Amino acid sequence: MAGIVLLSGGLDSTVAMALFLEKTTLDLAITFDYGQRAKEKEISASRQIADHFNIRHTIIALPFLQEQTRTALVNRSTDLPQLEFKQLDNIEEEALKSAHQVWVPNRNGLFMNIAAVFAENMGEAVTLITGFNREEAATFPDNSLEFMTAMNDCFKYSTQNTVTVDSPTAALSKSEIVREGLRLNIPFEKVWSCYENGQRPCGHCESCLRMKRALIVNEAEALVSELFDTP
Repeated sequence: MAGIVLLSGGLDSTVAMALFLEKTTLDLAITFDYGQRAKEKEISASRQIADHFNIRHTIIALPFLQEQTRTALVNRSTDLPQLEFKQLDNIEEEALKSAHQVWVPNRNGLFMNIAAVFAENMGEAVTLITGFNREEAATFPDNSLEFMTAMNDCFKYSTQNTVTVDSPTAALSKSEIVREGLRLNIPFEKVWSCYENGQRPCGHCESCLRMKRALIVNEAEALVSELFDTP
């Protein structure tokens, strides 16, 4: 079976890829440029990570998605949400509000459907690997197991029954994903999960906070100091 990974260069997609590679090989890593704030860092991280795992890498530009996205993940005139550790699990208020502020219209659905085009052209059964996680699925429904099931149902009709979606991290919390990343010895220094495009991950956006908390839970404080601009 062939495999394609949707690789953002972040923690979840990198660990999902490494977990899949424990079982079989991957043929292609796809990274999307949709005008996100961190696009240069994400593209660079994805390229380095793909090279690290010796996987062919391609970048797909989606300028129309940039034009259609009004939220802070793309729109630089809008401030990114700022949270504290204690707010990350407040699903009904701060975390949900933060998710709305960085939502990109139909992003994961679009990414998977584009990847499915590449998959069908491989002429065999292909698995699309993506980095979902249980923690963020609570506020990002397109990170959930239910969404993955729905996409698999969709591909039964939109492809010739050769394409499926899998996410080895979908049932894991961020802390569990970090634990797996440490076990697999992924190149944490190459990972870019930050919403910003600075020299180093900012350490205070929601994505950075979730990764920092997960590293601390796994007693990897040295990595927090090494990786983030604000430990």
